[in-house]
Amino acid sequence: MGTAIRATAHTTRFTRAQGMLLALLVVSVCINYVDRGTLSVAQGYVTRELHIGTTQLGSIFAAFFWTYAAFQLLAGYAVDRWRVKWVYAVGYLVWSFAMLATGLVTSAASLVAVRLLLGAGESVAYPAYSRMLAGDFREEQRGRANALIDAGSKLGPALGVLIGGLAMERFGWRAFFVATGALSLLWLIPWAASDSRAIGSSERTAASGSPTCPTFREILRERSAWGTFIGLICSNYAWYFMVFWLPPYFENERHLSHHDLAVLGSGPYWGVAAVSLLGGWFSDRLIARGLSANKVRKTAVASGLLLATLMLPAMLVRNNGVSIAFLTIACASFGLFTSNCWAISQTLAGPHAAGKWTGIQNALGNLPGMLGLWFTGWVIEFTGHYRAAFVIACCFLVIGAFSFLVVVRRVEPIAWSGI
Repeated sequence: MGTAIRATAHTTRFTRAQGMLLALLVVSVCINYVDRGTLSVAQGYVTRELHIGTTQLGSIFAAFFWTYAAFQLLAGYAVDRWRVKWVYAVGYLVWSFAMLATGLVTSAASLVAVRLLLGAGESVAYPAYSRMLAGDFREEQRGRANALIDAGSKLGPALGVLIGGLAMERFGWRAFFVATGALSLLWLIPWAASDSRAIGSSERTAASGSPTCPTFREILRERSAWGTFIGLICSNYAWYFMVFWLPPYFENERHLSHHDLAVLGSGPYWGVAAVSLLGGWFSDRLIARGLSANKVRKTAVASGLLLATLMLPAMLVRNNGVSIAFLTIACASFGLFTSNCWAISQTLAGPHAAGKWTGIQNALGNLPGMLGLWFTGWVIEFTGHYRAAFVIACCFLVIGAFSFLVVVRRVEPIAWSGI
């Protein structure tokens, strides 16, 4: 394990090196989600200028996830095999360039191409996060560490909706994408200057072949692995519905202006970021005080998914303010899930399998991005409204909670052969 960022025993506090690493990761994941999500904010401008229909828009949303999911296994192998710092830097460079290029597209086909490139670059993110957190953070620290990264992933859509919406209204959507892609490259400067020995140094043991890393086949034989895979598939279906289809819902069915959408539509994402931080901190405190990780993590993820079904009454009420309030509560509840979901996988997999496990989990877990976003667009166009889409998303939330509670066995490190 990387001793430079190993915490003192019996304390949940982060060392200075851990804190600096998390700060860089939080900023990067925030940029990650701004880059992937702001197309939904720009959809009104893009569809009019490029003459794109609703079903075709769903297919463009989904294009990102085809490469994002397909490259997960390669990313998981790469971060377990080579130094995660530089693997992550390459992926970051690719996705920043793709964001910049989005502002230069001239057709639906070229927009699909840059979304495919964006997905390939961003595929490295979560395998890299899990590799670093599983190897260099203890069980009673991982709730907060994952919560901070998760909060960054929720602040990304919040900032994308708020700042992106206002910036596009004033400067145009093309200028926003070009400027965001170019400015995000600045993050690579502190990342390159950071202590290489402290970031991901624990993978040297795995890369050297002693002890032997678990294979993909060994991971796929584990029942708990499938519990986390199915749970992420279901939760991602609902979350991607929130991220990609709520802005069009408020604009097309609630008839919010682009300005109101930018200001009010960001509320749910602020809520989930705040609760994710609180949920991660509280979970770690409970584990540090002696409660089992199994009980704490499972209760958090199941409660978060079930409470997120409050998105359904958000769709049923007529008042826009009440609807946004319900959605904010639903998204905030989702934070209980997101702050503990990856901590479960990291504990089960351990540092020598976290990259591969996360790669498989994220590959399968993003099937809703590949197919669900297109399907939601088709449902909305076929029915002429969003009601059925909301109901389907809530059904997935319930199935996801069941998977984590029942299919996943005890949340404790798996005894891999050869380790």
